[in-house]
Amino acid sequence: MTAPDAPAGVDVEKPSAARVYDWYLGGSQNWAVDREFGRRVEKVWPLIRPISRQNRAFMNRVVRAALDAGIRQFVDLGSGVPTAGNVHEIVRERLPADERASVVYVDYEPVAAAHSRVILEREHASDWAGLVQRDIRDPKALFADETTRRLVDWSEPVCLLMITVLHFIGPDDDPDGLMATYRAKLAPGSWLAVTHGTCRDDAPPDRAAEVKSFIDAYRDTSNPAYLRSDAEIRPWFGGWPLLDPGLSALPDWRPDRPVSALEAETRPFAWCGVAEKP
Repeated sequence: MTAPDAPAGVDVEKPSAARVYDWYLGGSQNWAVDREFGRRVEKVWPLIRPISRQNRAFMNRVVRAALDAGIRQFVDLGSGVPTAGNVHEIVRERLPADERASVVYVDYEPVAAAHSRVILEREHASDWAGLVQRDIRDPKALFADETTRRLVDWSEPVCLLMITVLHFIGPDDDPDGLMATYRAKLAPGSWLAVTHGTCRDDAPPDRAAEVKSFIDAYRDTSNPAYLRSDAEIRPWFGGWPLLDPGLSALPDWRPDRPVSALEAETRPFAWCGVAEKP
């Protein structure tokens, strides 16, 4: 695999979480060090790549559905590197050239931010898609950022994407208050899309042990991860009506093709849902 050009100042000798995730998704913005790290993670939890791809496929279906519903603004929190079927790509594919939409990617990691800016410039998307290098736990700074203010009109519907990011928000980060702040910012007709790691009671014992080992491996890092039940996740939608089929497993939210046996194995390990603000 040919390594892509690295943004100035980016260390390609150490693995980056954003680039490792890009590798899980089958993207091109990763180096040998990232792939080696990813392979080590796979040994702990072999479902990490299929569940990552299911998360991305869910996000793609949500973006297409939001566009079909008339939403033209997208804010992707914890976006990582915007490759391998990310939001601006789906928007560009779905909309006619004469229709305008806007996309804001949000990620605090310097590596993700640097790669994102290079990609958006290279793809001539920077006039309608931008990167905000902010921590999603500081929504006021995110809202006040120049790029956010340029691209997002909060008085109009927004599709707010929180995909594979909330499991890094710990109890001390006040997730309930954080979600309430984001919900309050959205206009009626906006969509809130969430995915979150879990370990349901129907998970096979060996697979459950793998995912718990995966989570335990993050406990002593700067980004500890948390598993949550559906009962813990539902209140984050603030009582807004969930779009069909409600809170579901990743492969089961409006699937656009048959679910493979491997994809079906991911069902007990993630919840997803989309709610619309009344």
